[in-house]
Amino acid sequence: MTAAADIDFDRLPSGGPSLEVVLLDDQRYGTDSDCGPRRPHRHDYHELVWTRRGSGRHLIDGARLEVQPGTITLIARGQVHVFERATGLHGAVLRFGGEMLHGGANPAWLLGARAVQSVSVPAGETHRLDATIELLAAETRRPPDSRTIDVERHLLAVVLLWIERWHDATLIEHRDSDDAGLQLYRRFSEVLERDYAHHHDARHYAHQLGVPQAALSRSLATVTGRTTKELITDRRMLEAARLLRFSEMSVGELAYRAGYADQLYFSRAFKRRFGESPSAYRDRLRGRAPGG
Repeated sequence: MTAAADIDFDRLPSGGPSLEVVLLDDQRYGTDSDCGPRRPHRHDYHELVWTRRGSGRHLIDGARLEVQPGTITLIARGQVHVFERATGLHGAVLRFGGEMLHGGANPAWLLGARAVQSVSVPAGETHRLDATIELLAAETRRPPDSRTIDVERHLLAVVLLWIERWHDATLIEHRDSDDAGLQLYRRFSEVLERDYAHHHDARHYAHQLGVPQAALSRSLATVTGRTTKELITDRRMLEAARLLRFSEMSVGELAYRAGYADQLYFSRAFKRRFGESPSAYRDRLRGRAPGG
């Protein structure tokens, strides 16, 4: 038996939506806490820990991470986590399964193997974050109806997109305005906006920018956390999602506009990204029954 088999495995409660929101009010963890000691446990879900106030220390995959006020800690599915100690925690814990990510947010870069562990929340945004989490918590407590899952997905997507925005802003703030990597990213963004529908290979963008392909990918990953190919795909999928929601184009027409010559290939790629077909995505966002 391997050591991993001895690690406790935490799962969300069965029989309901894979979302749990726990509001923290002067919470304590550790050997002398009200909750008693906890063993390290492997997550069967993603977890966000919003710390408005408090102190302590996480252990995530064996690495210690200090609890910092005004931050969100991200713990991905499959990671091993435990609060070694914590006192005076105010904030919230959001736990959710992968199927909750199909509402439009794309945090795979946050919650993947190369995930960042902590994101600072700007002081002016804490009230909005608290209010949105409280709305999400209230939604989980009400009797479910046909709209519950969509409301929960949308509110969770808002939180995840804010986290992505804050993370990106922090990266840029911490880099000098004349930083070569940041300048290359800005130039790449201009070329991508111009060419994404017709050029989908990293080689084209490296050639346009006059840099080696490997160097471009390394630089973009440093600034954004994404490779060249991932950024190109993100832009194409963003265009497809926009057209599905805001235009009357057929799936074939909008697939072409987003740079996909093969409608079937596009539909499969879209479903892999968003968890549902293009038609189902459009119907859901417009409040129609599937196929309506």
